Order: sequence, then structure tokens, then C-alpha cells
Amino acid sequence: METAEAKRAAEILAERARGVGAEAVGSGIFPRPSTAEEVLELARRSGVVMVDLRLTDVPGRWHHITLPVEVLDESLFASGVPFDGSSIPGFRSIEESDMVMVPDPATAFLDPFTEAPTLVMSCDVYEPGGERFPRDPRSVAQRAEAFLKSTGIATTSYWGPELEFFLFDRVRFHAEQGSAGYAIDSAEAEWNRGELDSGSRIRPKTGYFPVPPLDQLQDVRTAIARNLQAAGLPVERHHHEVATAGQAEINFRRDTLTRTADNVQLCKYIIRNTARRYGKTATFMPKPLYGDNGSGMHTHQSLFDGEQPLFYDENGYARLSQLGRYYVGGLLLHAPAILALSNPTTNSYRRLIPGFEAPVNLVFGRANRSAAVRVPVGSTRPESVRIEFRPPDATGNPYLSFAAMLMAGIDGILNRIEPSELGFGPLERNVYALTREERAQIRSVPGSLEEALDALERDHDFLLRGGVFDEQLIAEWIEAHRRQDVDAVRQRPHPYEFYLYFDV
Repeated sequence: METAEAKRAAEILAERARGVGAEAVGSGIFPRPSTAEEVLELARRSGVVMVDLRLTDVPGRWHHITLPVEVLDESLFASGVPFDGSSIPGFRSIEESDMVMVPDPATAFLDPFTEAPTLVMSCDVYEPGGERFPRDPRSVAQRAEAFLKSTGIATTSYWGPELEFFLFDRVRFHAEQGSAGYAIDSAEAEWNRGELDSGSRIRPKTGYFPVPPLDQLQDVRTAIARNLQAAGLPVERHHHEVATAGQAEINFRRDTLTRTADNVQLCKYIIRNTARRYGKTATFMPKPLYGDNGSGMHTHQSLFDGEQPLFYDENGYARLSQLGRYYVGGLLLHAPAILALSNPTTNSYRRLIPGFEAPVNLVFGRANRSAAVRVPVGSTRPESVRIEFRPPDATGNPYLSFAAMLMAGIDGILNRIEPSELGFGPLERNVYALTREERAQIRSVPGSLEEALDALERDHDFLLRGGVFDEQLIAEWIEAHRRQDVDAVRQRPHPYEFYLYFDV
């Protein structure tokens, strides 16, 4: 029989799921625990009945196992829970499949979507002998943070990704030997202008910041934001994005590298499940619509030594320090290889084409959104000076993507890679307004996943420093994406090819 405390906890969770209120969290921000003792107290106080443990596979998807709360004690945080690693993509083969997942108490939150009060935690993955599993994506991120400290360059890196996504009303797709196609629908979509209330439709490329009734997703985005707040993730803003048919963006507060990757996983989970509660479906696919803007994940990053911001120089270009410029140099030099990790789908490169605000140009500039690296200048505070790497999208594994960006920036600092000496700017002009001859002097990001994978194969020594990335992990990543993505798409006829060539 449920206790009164458990029933009240279930009511609070249900209210959070509806985006209605969160009395238990005061200001609306759920106070995340940091120790095993605090997690146990949270579970007791909230009437938790189930504990959900999650890990991230190499491609970047969450997996979970659920335990009754009675097994939650301090020993769980030491010994963990065994699982079959051969069933997790990118982990182990069947003859060496025994692995252990150990929860991190600092990732705990109350799931707003489960009927029974459920506490969720992300896990680190270990070998049976107690060593960290080197291809656990979370361990890669943690080693990158440790390597940064070991260089003496900085103590901390901060990360602020901007997740863009679409909220569709209906999506259907199929791919068989003799048939293939997809269909998308949205009440906001331009193609529904002939329906009733046709004035409440968003024309292509005009969806940035319109008020209702054009913006029909205000309540859904607010529910997402409140659920994120209730899970302990401070939201800074949400808004409609440029494209028709329900493109949106939610920004949350910056954090350290591993914590931010944890937050990306949490954010995607809450966006998808809140959308489902509203009868919609969310996708982070970079380019689901022809002829309109795609969805990226612009990634803000900065370095600190204790409390001192290392990217700030009052007299520097865009107030960016020389160390920050070296970081940018490494990021731009290694960008083609980074994109194999941060943009790991064939669809990613349907977004990365000139126009549609696509950040394809390997230059940096002050407030320049046509450049791969933008230096925001909206704030005058030293601690706010940062750089924004614009090509990534949310289909990448955030632990691997952020780690790769950090390692490229570190390489730039260690080797004093000045971007202006390599033709990477700074550029003050709109790249798309340059002449053809001027544009020809600017290098671009890879034009396809295949090109990005080739770049990673050639250029990955910077990732191996400090044992951050594993050579085998990189080799298997390249092989898997060539086989499962590049070859799989290349072998299949595209529906538009019938339109172009059937009568040739």
C-alpha cells in the first residue's frame, strides 16, 4: 500500500510532467544532491519507489535499468550493478561482456514522466576488475578534463550548448527494398496555409521570435523548461527558431564539460517525453525539412584558472585573449576531424551547406554568424568572454564531441596556433556577401560525413594525448559510421532521384 508521502510525491511528479508547478523545489530549480547520503535522503523524502540507472552508449543514446528503491544504499555507489556490455553499441563483444555501471550521485533527479516516483542517475562504466572502461563516453569526457588540468593551462572548461530541434505533429517514414519515403506535418507549417486559420502559419525562414498565434508552441516549450528546472537544470531562455513547422531552441546554464554532456542527455530526454505528453514528436535530426533552416547545437566554451577567466583581454580583438586565439586556432585547424564526432550523420551535412545561416566557413569573427567560430560580444563581463563553435549538431555523442573540441583547443594553445597565420580570420564581413574569388580563399568544413571520417582518420593524434581517446575507439567509430551510415545511404536510391531520372 502506498504511503501518504509516496502519494504526494507522485502528485508532485505528475504536476511537473504537466508543466504545472513544483512546490517542492521552491524557486523551481530542483536542488541536485552531490553525495550518496544526499541521494538516500532525497529518495526517502520524496517517497521514491524505483531507481533508474542510465548509461550512454558510444553512438550517444541512453540505456537504462530499473531497481526497486529497497536496494538503494551506500554500497550501490561503490559496487554498482552488473550488466551485459555486448548488448550496448560500441562496448564489448559477447565473450567479454561482463561490465559494471556505477551511479554518480551528482546526476540524480526525479523523473517527471514515470507513474511511480522514480529517481534517475547517470552511471560510469567499469571493467569487472574495477578499472574504468576506456570506451565509456563519460570516461573520455572525464579524462579530457583531467588532461586540461595536467597541462597547467587551466583548471576548468565551461560549456554552453544551444540545442535546436523540431516539434512535429505527425511523422511517418519507411524504407523497404521497393518503397521509401517520409511525410511530416505540423500545424504551423507553411504547406498548411490552405487550411482553416491559414493566417497562423509560419513562412520558411521567418520563424525567429514571432509571438502567438504564429508561435503555436509557447506552452509546450514552457512545459519543457519547467520540467528541466524541476530536474535541476537551470534554463536561461526558450524561443521559436527560424524554420517553419515547429523549430525551437532551449538554452540552459553553462557547466563543466562532463556535467554539460550529462545535461544534454537529460535535456533531450525531457524534450522528447514532454513533446509526447502534448501529442507531438521531437527530433534533433539536423535537416528534416527541404528549403529551410536546419537544427544545430552551437557550443559556447571558455577556460578558467580557478575564478580567473582565461579568454578575456580588455585590449584583445573582441576582448579575446591570445590564449583564446590559440584555442580558436586549434579548433579551426582540427575542425574537419572534429565534425566526424560532432556531426556524425549523413543528414548533418544537408544542414552544412552555404546559406540558411550554415556555419561552413573555417574562420572566426566578432559576432559573425557566417563563421564557424563566433566571438559573442553581447556582454562586457570578463567571465562572459567565450567562443562559440557553430557547426556541431545534437546527433553527436556530447561526451565525445565536447572532449574532441577541448583537445583541439588545448592543441592550439600548446602549439601556439595563431588563427590569422593560417588564414582563419578574423573576418568582419558576411562571408556570403563576398565575391567568388574572396570566398575561394576561405576553407570550408567537410561537405559530407565521408569527408569528415577521412579527416578524422588522417588527423587524430591530438585526441590521443594523455590517453583521453582510445585508438581503438576512433578506429571503430570510423568503421561503424562508414558501414552503418555512409554505405547504407549510398546504396539506397533517393526518392527525388525518381523525379530526376526515371524517364531518362
